[in-house]
Amino acid sequence: MCPAAAGGSAPRARNVCRLLSRRAHGFYAKDAGVAHRANMGLLRKIICQESTKFKNVWTTHSASPIAYERGRIYFDNYRCCISSIAQEPRILYQKPKSPKSEKIEDALLLECPLGETLPSPSDYKSSLVVLTAQNWLLRLSADSGEILEKIYLASSCCKFRYLSWDTPQEVMVIKSAQNKLPAAARQIFGNSVTDVAVSNGVLIVMYSMGLVRLYNFQAISEKFMEEPFDLGYEFNWNGQVGIVGKYPFGLPCNIKITDTPPLLFEVSSLENAFQIGGYPWHYIITPNKKKHKGVFHICSLKDKALAKNGIQDMKCCSLEPDWIYFHPDMSGRIIHVGPNLIKVLKIKEVENNTTQMEIAEDFMIVANRENSVNSSVTVTASGRVVKKRFNLLDDDPEQETFKIVDYEDELDLLSIVAVTQIGADGRAHLDFHCNERGILLKSIPLLESWDVTYSHEVYFDRDIVLHIEQKPNRRFSCYVYQMVCNTTKEEESSSHEKTERVSCKKGGRFFEYT
Repeated sequence: MCPAAAGGSAPRARNVCRLLSRRAHGFYAKDAGVAHRANMGLLRKIICQESTKFKNVWTTHSASPIAYERGRIYFDNYRCCISSIAQEPRILYQKPKSPKSEKIEDALLLECPLGETLPSPSDYKSSLVVLTAQNWLLRLSADSGEILEKIYLASSCCKFRYLSWDTPQEVMVIKSAQNKLPAAARQIFGNSVTDVAVSNGVLIVMYSMGLVRLYNFQAISEKFMEEPFDLGYEFNWNGQVGIVGKYPFGLPCNIKITDTPPLLFEVSSLENAFQIGGYPWHYIITPNKKKHKGVFHICSLKDKALAKNGIQDMKCCSLEPDWIYFHPDMSGRIIHVGPNLIKVLKIKEVENNTTQMEIAEDFMIVANRENSVNSSVTVTASGRVVKKRFNLLDDDPEQETFKIVDYEDELDLLSIVAVTQIGADGRAHLDFHCNERGILLKSIPLLESWDVTYSHEVYFDRDIVLHIEQKPNRRFSCYVYQMVCNTTKEEESSSHEKTERVSCKKGGRFFEYT
């Protein structure tokens, strides 16, 4: 399961640099892997059966952001954790209110690979790595919230805010809020650096004029590391002795770049939007001029040559821009999403020319707009012809529009949220498509009204569908759907019929369930 709104929904204007990163599946022995794949194949068949339904089992609301990770829903800045698996809300843990200084800034789910010997039995269980406002990195039990490890990062001179994976489930990146670069760093990387990231062993440096530069992070570490250290051991750093990772010593800054590192790659792109993927390696950019917004160039990483048919332009007339990204299924394909059209593209050799690559269409998914309201001419009841002076936008809410596209890796399904809103009443449905051919296999109506002006996230995780909605004034709602195989006649009737709702209070929180 991958979050639907982080890579699948239309991106906001921001400095972005994405490198293809595969979600960690874990490592299985041969027999276990075969059994797991067989079980997932069986679950896929059950989900796609006509008789299988997804029922809204419970709903709750919150005044703070809601997060989801692997069957666990987090509230109140990760202080409260509720299982999404049970048909009724089941609180896994709830911690007392903490001071503002202990606010959690970011979190990552940590799941260790099997087949490795670890120091403690608790290390084999899922845990949540969280970063606090006071520069503490904590490892919490995912089931109880118990603190398993504590690492102090650094003094207050540097505020760490973001967690990400360099290598999924193996190497973690902790990034601070943006600080003014010291003079030495400005000499090496320049004055206009706006953001940095590390992914798949590559240091990515972004600049205000749209320039993106890539460096070998491992080579930088080996060349400029002054002295290595180990967590939990005494260390002498510039005359100060302390335990690495303990307060107040923290983690010494033992890499000092004194010379410009070798440049791996450089490219200019609008808003620093840059992605690498495909086979052989290609990258996607938008030419660095505002008039080219919505135009994507797919080029070879080897020589920067534009692929044949490598300019992708849907020519959308919409408020929300179309978006494009490399398919996370490791097939090397590309997904291009517009308001009413989804294209899955593939990179292949040009016929009779093995040195040139071309972009070809694998399949398309088209929104259902049979009752299109985008007509420039209408006829009144009296027979008078009225011509409109404007055309509807491609993402006009009265027409079915794609809002979220995601890939469920364990079930090998594309999950797509399509929305139609007439007046104040918006209706959404979650569709499952065959990842290989794009055929529609299942459609699930979401019962709650969908307002296109709100922020939405939808997660599809095996037999669970989760919809998180953010309304104005920081009001958040969470709708949990579960797979139901043996449906009654009442459940098989119209999905929008009103059903009896029961309210209950658990752990100081109100829930509604059927």
